[in-house]
Amino acid sequence: MTIHLYFSLVPEALIASMLEPEEFGQYYSTGHSYKSKGQAIFFEVDPNFRHEFFNIDEGIERCVPHPDGTPKNSVYISVYRVLEHIPVSALGKLYLSTAYGQTLGLSRSDSFPAKGKGLHMYQDLAPINSLVVSAQDPKTYYEKVTSQPNKFIRFPGLCFVELGLGALATDPGAGAIGDLPYSFVHHLREALLEVDPAGKQSKLVHRVHSLEFPYRMIKNGIYMGNGSDLAFYQMPSHEMLRQNHSNWWRSCNL
Repeated sequence: MTIHLYFSLVPEALIASMLEPEEFGQYYSTGHSYKSKGQAIFFEVDPNFRHEFFNIDEGIERCVPHPDGTPKNSVYISVYRVLEHIPVSALGKLYLSTAYGQTLGLSRSDSFPAKGKGLHMYQDLAPINSLVVSAQDPKTYYEKVTSQPNKFIRFPGLCFVELGLGALATDPGAGAIGDLPYSFVHHLREALLEVDPAGKQSKLVHRVHSLEFPYRMIKNGIYMGNGSDLAFYQMPSHEMLRQNHSNWWRSCNL
């Protein structure tokens, strides 16, 4: 059986598994026999990747079938400082699994989305899980917390997603809430009103925020960076998801 390496973001971990990505997503989201429920976000990792920080070969040696021949679901190689020790070049597809075990694979995009007007909201996925509103575009936001920090807070890398703000992006004070699913809209408005493109560039909404967010609120895609390397995984449009990934789309909206 083929042994895969997966880099999980929820929680941050490097895992060896005999399961294919879709099977691993179902297992990681719902556990054995669908006895649990929770979103899972993970990357495929080049099976030839090695780093002295990880005992990858030992983990692979332990990833053997069960006595009855069934595949080994997971062997945790590391749950500490994983992101900073995996270069972006070692990452393959990104997978989003719903709380019901449906899994969608995203390939790395060749380009970043065009800059738009209005404010942004970023959910950090690893190594922290803060929720931040900002006047900075995604690439600038990443640079400001990695290579060009203007305060004492600095990270070697960061994986984050931009979430939609709807009308609040351009009119945080009076913009219609519409179908925004956020339960903290009043606090969100206050935070957005404090952001000033000419002054305070970013504002923390929640220092520690739940990583269970509605996939339908992903604005453009997910960003994964380590050092100077930043990759973008584009999210398909809602229409494309309805047409080409209907089971996943229904599952993520239940």
